[in-house]
Amino acid sequence: MNQNKLVGLVALVTLVLGVYLAVTIAPPSIEDKALNEQTKYMSWYPQARALSEFELTDHRNNTMTNADLTGKWTLAFVGYTFCPDICPVTLSEVNKIYPELVAQQSNTPLQIWFLSVDPKRDTTERLNEYVNFFNADFVASTGSHDQLFPLVRSMGMMYSMSESSDNPNYLVDHSASIVVINPDGNVVGRFKPKLLPGELAISDMEELKADVPVLLQNG
Repeated sequence: MNQNKLVGLVALVTLVLGVYLAVTIAPPSIEDKALNEQTKYMSWYPQARALSEFELTDHRNNTMTNADLTGKWTLAFVGYTFCPDICPVTLSEVNKIYPELVAQQSNTPLQIWFLSVDPKRDTTERLNEYVNFFNADFVASTGSHDQLFPLVRSMGMMYSMSESSDNPNYLVDHSASIVVINPDGNVVGRFKPKLLPGELAISDMEELKADVPVLLQNG
């Protein structure tokens, strides 16, 4: 093999090796990473989940359907207005960080959705008063249990009546996670509550502050 052919072969091998190392070893840029790899705390589901078809009534007495979840990122919380602890504390904490979150919006807005699973007591008027106490931009809605049960299950959440609703002060057991719904209207994950001894089990707002802007900036 003459010298020119040897030099060419070495150059070719070097080029191929360089491309291989660049692809297999060099880390991808943040823009090239999958969205779930860019967040630090959010618990992503293995794949996006389609929500069951629903028709609810919101706190303004308007009909709310799956279409109201498209074109935006939604943080959803399942609860009820008579909840003595987790619901008001979670909504209050979300309200505190809400201005910081919406400041990160690009072309995709953020929606905060409180889904009441207590339609017997949570009338439109009560939902309106309740959600506006926290933030007039938040959305609250409810519906019949035949709408709510499959909807909540499709979110990966649960709720149940812990006692007879004949008792006017009955409690409702419900999941405490904050659910994340993408602009296609599908559930993609959640922020789980922190389980610490002696503390109320709610989602960590610092985790939301870290991860939600990533979602908003990626549309």
